[in-house]
Amino acid sequence: MFGSMREDVRSILDHDPAARSVLEVLLCYSGLHALWFHRCNHWLWKHNFRLLARWLSQVARLLTAIEIHPGAQIGRRLFIDHGMGVVIGETSVIGDDVTLYQGVTLGGTGKEKGKRHPTLGNGVVIGAGARVLGNIRVGDNSRVGAGSVVLRDVPDNSTIVGVPGHIVLRSGQRVVITDPKQIHDPLSAALSAVATQVKDLRERVRKLEGGEAPEAATSAELKAISDELQSIIEIDYQI
Repeated sequence: MFGSMREDVRSILDHDPAARSVLEVLLCYSGLHALWFHRCNHWLWKHNFRLLARWLSQVARLLTAIEIHPGAQIGRRLFIDHGMGVVIGETSVIGDDVTLYQGVTLGGTGKEKGKRHPTLGNGVVIGAGARVLGNIRVGDNSRVGAGSVVLRDVPDNSTIVGVPGHIVLRSGQRVVITDPKQIHDPLSAALSAVATQVKDLRERVRKLEGGEAPEAATSAELKAISDELQSIIEIDYQI
């Protein structure tokens, strides 16, 4: 238990440059207090002292402004930064080294029974005010932008933004949305339009040079054009 508590304090010192000492962390970080309350409440919940666990979770909410249901499963070194308004539902599962900013909700989408809250993999970062809803999984080392609403599974190593959320980066590479059934992304639409114009220009140049009219571009050629365009565009997303 004491080893776990030391890990929690060290995690805050590593993540927050405003934390200047262990004593300051122990006295001033409500996210740490809420996490320690939850560890006790979760033990009570697992040993069928459920009313007591729920009541103590409400006491913790009153003291910290962070609501964590005692049934939630939380891994090691969770860092709740500021924490005001954070809500973590009963069947939520949180991996190791996860960061949650203020106003995050890990909630359900209805009155369904059973697993109805999200699962967060290891190393996940959820931006301020984001909502992750339903029995979905956010993959390891993924990032959810501030204010986003996530309703579908997120693959590992992805960045998701928007309402509803859509993936914009995967493993460091820009994701271009071309399926009209998916959420409209203006940058993806612009890249697709440029790729089409480049194809048309290539055909016109071949005709002007006296070559034969090329056959319709294959999907592989279109992908090659898209890859070339992406290679010259640098996009920096900050959450």
